[in-house]
Amino acid sequence: MGHVIGQKIKEARLKAGLTQKELSERLGISAAAVNKFERRQTPPSISTLERVAKAIGCTLVIDFN
Repeated sequence: MGHVIGQKIKEARLKAGLTQKELSERLGISAAAVNKFERRQTPPSISTLERVAKAIGCTLVIDFN
């Protein structure tokens, strides 16, 4: 599951035309943290995922299927 989240963050960030640094600035976290999310080293919390979605203009949908 974690690998999907990191990949989705990266895809959404790229679709929004943002670098990791730009996304990190919008989130108020380090670019290294964004990199760790995308490389699946550190899973983001639900609240961080909500902030990521807002920062890139997406809607967060959690699907347990």
